[in-house]
Amino acid sequence: MPKTLRHGSLAAAGLLVLSSLTACANDVAGSAAADEAGGKGVKVKIMVGGLDKVIYLPAMLTQRLGYFDDEGLDVELLGEHAGVEAETALVSGEVQGAVGFYDHTLDLQVKGEDVQSVVQFSHAPGEVQIVSDKAATEISSPEDFKGKRLGVTGLGSSTDFLTKYLAVKNGVSVSEFKTVPVGAGQSFISALKKGSIDGGMTTDPTVATILAENSGKVLLDMRTPEGSDEALGGAYPSSSLYMQTDWVDDNKKTVQKLANAFVKTLKWMASHSATEIADEMPDDYSKGNGTLYASAIQSTMPMFTQDGVMPEDGPKTVEKVLKAFNPDIKNADVDLSKTYTTEFVDKVED
Repeated sequence: MPKTLRHGSLAAAGLLVLSSLTACANDVAGSAAADEAGGKGVKVKIMVGGLDKVIYLPAMLTQRLGYFDDEGLDVELLGEHAGVEAETALVSGEVQGAVGFYDHTLDLQVKGEDVQSVVQFSHAPGEVQIVSDKAATEISSPEDFKGKRLGVTGLGSSTDFLTKYLAVKNGVSVSEFKTVPVGAGQSFISALKKGSIDGGMTTDPTVATILAENSGKVLLDMRTPEGSDEALGGAYPSSSLYMQTDWVDDNKKTVQKLANAFVKTLKWMASHSATEIADEMPDDYSKGNGTLYASAIQSTMPMFTQDGVMPEDGPKTVEKVLKAFNPDIKNADVDLSKTYTTEFVDKVED
């Protein structure tokens, strides 16, 4: 191919990709704008830091129950392996919302990004610190993290944050152990069994599977408000829908509809059994064991709120945790009032 023709083809291809990306962005913007003017069928993309994790269950459950449709929303749920990846997708503009831990809003603020939680799904982390059977005799508390390899979903993830806090709180410097990104589910379980990690922090249904297979033991359980208070010193708001503040301000009707749908789901969860919840979820989420999956949901249920409201003093607990080990946040003045809003959940009708 002649050089000028090849360059011309590449340029044309580049323009085509750019045009496609611009068109997609314009479609979403136009859809939201139509809603602000009273239209229907609004397109919203939401990235979830693990679609099959029980801690983020309200995202898929809301879709399965048809509550997005009831609000006139066309919601596309996308999945990543860790909350930090959902955060990246949000700030890059790939999606309009992220379902992940609230603590990312503080982390992003000190990096110059204005992001806020608009629906708070939980008031406890829903996380469990697991140790492998092989390392159980060596690790009886976070004081024993020194020299160990501990699994987290991803570096910079909330599991990474919480692991480091537990270590520092118990006198172990973050330089004295190693966090290893191993994801969740089978990748976490495989790393635990092979000895690639001595333990780690994960959620259900991974926890339920590990316990059923007798390949690990629970060191700390933060699936309940009581467990959160014991480990972290207070309520720890975790799973949430968070969005860029500018987008929220420009699309209030759309955000209100999202809040309506999610709070309706949280109320539905509070009035139904774990088995009934499991029955609504995609078949592959149970990995062929419906009883174990329902048990995982039952163990995690105490973490969820019923109204989507940020727990009182929850943001302060999160700030305390992050300041303990994160030098960027430790030396920064975080405006907690800008990291969440109850404007939309307060308007949800019973």
